[in-house]
Amino acid sequence: MKLDQAKQEFIQSWGILGSQWGINRTMAQIHALLLVAPDALSADDVMEQLQISRGNANMNIRELISWQLVQKILKPGERKEFFVAEKDIWMVAMRIIAQRKKREFDPLLETVTSLQEIEGDGKNQADIKAFTETMKNIERFAKKGDKALNGLLTANENWFTGTLLSLFK
Repeated sequence: MKLDQAKQEFIQSWGILGSQWGINRTMAQIHALLLVAPDALSADDVMEQLQISRGNANMNIRELISWQLVQKILKPGERKEFFVAEKDIWMVAMRIIAQRKKREFDPLLETVTSLQEIEGDGKNQADIKAFTETMKNIERFAKKGDKALNGLLTANENWFTGTLLSLFK
């Protein structure tokens, strides 16, 4: 397989994976392109290589920057902005986990915590009890998940992989 074909296959696969995780497919494809690019690329380079519009490229690059997966760099003598992806896959995974936790998990935990204090009219006490018990159970589980995610986010790659691999010996 030639390099260009391999890059295209990777970009398509990363895009599919991203969409399965609930991330915009184009955003994931731009990330993949920048991951495998040996040098920083401009928005024009991204547009050309992925055959996407300027607006689509700019919007998704900005989102990748907000996720801290891509950074903007300036090249001396160039007026264009260039972009480079974080190449350390451990860091990429940790940043994705941190963003997903912040955007999805933390609001869930906040919601189930706030929904435990409800008032009833005296007629639906069994329903209220069942609801609040369910919210408490979800909160208990979510807090354990939150603690595990926080531990993972602060874990050292060598410790994590060493610990994980020791489970399969």
